[in-house]
Amino acid sequence: MTSLTGLPRRLVEQGLIELHAAEDILKSAKSDKRSFVTVAVQKDPSLAGTISRIASEEFGLPVLDLSSFDFDVVPSDVVSLSLIEKHRILPLFTRGNRLFVAQSDPSLINAIDEIKFNTGMTTESILVEEDKLAIAVDKLINASDTSLEDAFGDLDGALDDVDLEDPEARDKEQEKDATPGDDAPIVRFVNKMLLDAVRIGASDIHFEPYEKRYRIRYRTDGVLKEVSQPPINLSGKIAARLKVMSQMDISERRIPQDGRIKMKISKNKAIDFRVNTLPTLWGEKIVLRILDPSSAKLGIDALGYEEDQKQLYLEALSNPQGMILVTGPTGSGKTVSLYTGLNILNVEGTNISTAEDPVEINLEGINQVNVNNKVGLDFASALRSFLRQDPDVVMVGEIRDLETAQIAIKAAQTGHLVLSTLHTNSAAETLTRLANMGVPAFNIATSVSLIIAQRLARRLCSNCKQPAEIPEEALKEAGFNNEQIASGDFYRPIGCASCNAGYKGRVGIYEVVSITDSISRIIMSGGNSIEIADSARKEGFADLRTSALRKVAAGITSLEEANRVTMD
Repeated sequence: MTSLTGLPRRLVEQGLIELHAAEDILKSAKSDKRSFVTVAVQKDPSLAGTISRIASEEFGLPVLDLSSFDFDVVPSDVVSLSLIEKHRILPLFTRGNRLFVAQSDPSLINAIDEIKFNTGMTTESILVEEDKLAIAVDKLINASDTSLEDAFGDLDGALDDVDLEDPEARDKEQEKDATPGDDAPIVRFVNKMLLDAVRIGASDIHFEPYEKRYRIRYRTDGVLKEVSQPPINLSGKIAARLKVMSQMDISERRIPQDGRIKMKISKNKAIDFRVNTLPTLWGEKIVLRILDPSSAKLGIDALGYEEDQKQLYLEALSNPQGMILVTGPTGSGKTVSLYTGLNILNVEGTNISTAEDPVEINLEGINQVNVNNKVGLDFASALRSFLRQDPDVVMVGEIRDLETAQIAIKAAQTGHLVLSTLHTNSAAETLTRLANMGVPAFNIATSVSLIIAQRLARRLCSNCKQPAEIPEEALKEAGFNNEQIASGDFYRPIGCASCNAGYKGRVGIYEVVSITDSISRIIMSGGNSIEIADSARKEGFADLRTSALRKVAAGITSLEEANRVTMD
C-alpha cells in the first residue's frame, strides 16, 4: 500500500480496485503516457461515476454531469485543439479572465498549468466522468471544421513564416519544428506573444525573469503594460526559443547578444523584430523592438508636423547639400522621421547610402550597411567608403564621435546631403554638442542646415475623449496664449474598450529649426545653447513646449501628456 498515493490509494482503501490491479493500471498509464483514470475506466467502465465522486472528495473539486451540459456555450477561441487532444480536457465556459475546464483526473496538474500558460487565463478544474469526457473530446477532435482548431491556426502558420536569413539555419529550424515534442507549446506561445504585440500596435516586447516569477510586458503608446506571467520554470525554454529564432548562440548566456527575427504576417506584409538579450541575476532578459517597414511609408503628413515645420523639412530635403540632424531620446521616433525623409529622396536618379547600427527597416533602392565594430566597420569607415562611391545622399545612424562628425561635415560641405541623429534634448543643444565634440564653429555654421528635435506624445482616443474644464489661470501658467485659450478645444482621456487608458496611437511633437544667418553668427562667436534657443524663438521657430501646446489646443492630446513629454 505504501507505493500508492492519492486517488489510486483511495480506490484500493474503499475496496473498489484490488491492490495489484491498481499497480498494473499505474504501470500501464505511465508506459502509455495516459492518465490513471483513463486506463482504469477503460478496464472497467462501471468505475467512471465512482471515480469522479471519490476524486471530488479527494481534491475538493465540483462534479459536472456532461450529459446535461449545453455544448453551445463551449468557448471556441480559447484553447487549441492540440492541447485538448494532448491532455484530454474540455473547455467548458469562461467568467471574465477565469477559464473552467472539464477533467477526469485532477492529479494531472501539468495539464492545467500548460493551459493557463497558453491562454494567459486563470484555469480551474471541474470533474467529469471519464467515459463521457472521452466521447465529448473525440467528437470535438473529429469535427474537422471546429473553430477550436483555429484558435492557434494563425500562430502555427506564422511559425512556418519565420524567415531566417541563413538557409541552413532555416532548414534546421523547420525540421526541428516539424517534429512534435515537449517544446511545441513554447513555440506556439512565443508566436502568440509576437503576433499579439503586432496586432495591438506595440513597439517593444519585454521578456523578464525574476527570482519567483516571469513576466512579459508590451510597450504600447510609450507605456509598458504586463500581459502575461508564464511559469518561472519555463523562462529558459522561452529564452532559448527566442534565441533560435534570432539566430543567436543559445549556449551563450554570459554576455549580451543581438539578433533579428523576420515574421511574415501575410503574403504582402512582414514584420521585423530587433532582438537583444541581457544576462540578469535570474536569467536572460530579452527585449524585442518591433520594426514595421510600412511606418517609413506613412508619408510626412502622417507624422504630426505643423505645416510650417513640414515645409522646412521638405525644403532641406530638396537641397543638394547640407546636413539634417534629428535629435531626441531613445524611442522618440527619430528613425521614422529619417526614413520618411529617405523615402521622399528615394528616386531612380539618386544614389543613397546609409550606415546604421543596426539597419532597422529595409528600404528597396537604398544601399544600407550594418556597422560592425568587431571587424572595424564603424560609422567613420563606412562614411569614407560611401564618399568613394559617388553618393548623392548619405545617412549616418548616429554621430557618436569627432571622427564621424568631421567626415559627415566634410561630406555636407562637398556636395552631399547628409542625414543623421544625435542624442540631445533640443535643437540648440545639438549645435553646442557638436562644438563640445571638437567640431570647429565655422564647420558647424556652414554645414548644418536643419535640426529636428522631437518627442512622441500619446493621442487622445477619438471614441471616448471628453471636453476638459481647465481654469484659465492654469492654461496661462502652462504657456497658452489668449488666442489659444479662446479658440482651443481641450480634452481629457476617459478610456474605453478600443483604447489604452484614454489614448490610442501617438503623434510627433517637433522643434524644427533652420540655421539662419543670426543663428550662424551666434555659433561662430561661440554662443551657448540658451542664446541659440532665444534667437530661434525670436525668428519664429516653435520649441518643443510650444508645439506640444498646439497639439493640446487642437484636441489631439491632453495637457497632462504634453507636460509628460516636454517638461523636465
